[in-house]
Amino acid sequence: MAVAAVGLAVLFAAGVALLERRITNQSRRSVNIGTHPLAPKLVMARTQGAFAGPVTVTVLIPAHNEQASLPATIASLVGQSHRPERIIVVADNCTDSTVAIARRAGVEVVESVGNVHKKAGALNQVLRRVLPDQGHNDVVMIVDADTRLDDGFLETAVARLTADRALMAIGGLFYGDEGAGLLGQFQRNEYIRYRREISRRLGKVFVLTGTASLFRPEALRTVARSRGTSTPGTPGDVYDTAALTEDNELTIALKSLGALMISPEQCSVVTEVMPTWRALWAQRLRWQRGALENLGAYGMTLKTCRYGVQQLGIGYGVIALTYYFVLIVLMLLSTGTWVWFPFWIGLGLLFTVEHLVTVWKGGWRARLLAATLFPELVFAALLDVVYVKGVLDITLGRQASWKHVEHATSADGPSADVGATDRLTAG
Repeated sequence: MAVAAVGLAVLFAAGVALLERRITNQSRRSVNIGTHPLAPKLVMARTQGAFAGPVTVTVLIPAHNEQASLPATIASLVGQSHRPERIIVVADNCTDSTVAIARRAGVEVVESVGNVHKKAGALNQVLRRVLPDQGHNDVVMIVDADTRLDDGFLETAVARLTADRALMAIGGLFYGDEGAGLLGQFQRNEYIRYRREISRRLGKVFVLTGTASLFRPEALRTVARSRGTSTPGTPGDVYDTAALTEDNELTIALKSLGALMISPEQCSVVTEVMPTWRALWAQRLRWQRGALENLGAYGMTLKTCRYGVQQLGIGYGVIALTYYFVLIVLMLLSTGTWVWFPFWIGLGLLFTVEHLVTVWKGGWRARLLAATLFPELVFAALLDVVYVKGVLDITLGRQASWKHVEHATSADGPSADVGATDRLTAG
């Protein structure tokens, strides 16, 4: 029975992969400007024979009270082997020294006006000013204020965009910053596995991460025109201000319009890890609710079926892991002793080896945590609870409210060592 279940799971995964590949190929070959205006064939036809000049990069850094982490973010941009032509800090309702720090660093500052829509609203205001003057090769980069780019990120991205006119967006692959003890290592292991999966997919991206992504202006303008018709949102807005996870929603919007996007392995960034369980809970509840709500907004289509299947897989994982723990407890209660079954021992060893191999590049701490297995199972169980909480909140119609958690600062000044997040509560 167990072998049959494993076999069915493998067949299901293979079926999903084949379906995703077929949908992607159809999108790339589409010539329907009504449904896929950003499809590679159409983009190549529109830009054929026209030289748009060298690729330039305008960086937007949305920041709300980010005085602690902003200096390191700006330094990582200025220190790139291919330096961006323009850096703009988008200061949104800041009450700390964010604006002063940005100006001292020599970058532009644009302060949001009357914005009540958080990061998405602030970016929409600035993009309305920036996009009209951008040519095909004048790409816009969005970088979170708590992110540091590895050197070579922009050099790789610019080379890719120069070589492929049809490429509409490039996302970064992130790994976790040091610190936060065992909780931080849980998150770093997660991010290592995600990077490995995307690398094995040859850069085929699930989400254009909000930590650092580049977009051709044509892609963002097309999304803005599609809002309220083929994609959710307010006409003229690049970002849907109703979405909890604006980066995931923008990715779905671009895919729905036929855009080609990748996340090359060389485009890597360091992002914060949540320093407390409370902050992690808030972050993951936001991610989970956002993903589910984005699916609800778009409905189940060919472009969103991969995301729908992914959510079903998470739901299945919740049930499977719960039953795993329940059966262990029942066995101990009913027999009073541990019973060793060779098949399950073998399966457990295989699972442990897989867990170990997938974080091998993370160093000895990552390997040690993976080899012990059960701590990560408990961590996975916590994420399952987050999933259930997100589903329940949506089902019961609970509204999400936000409270920003600022970075800590030391007595000597700002420190980038302590992370921050947006706190979400449902009520």
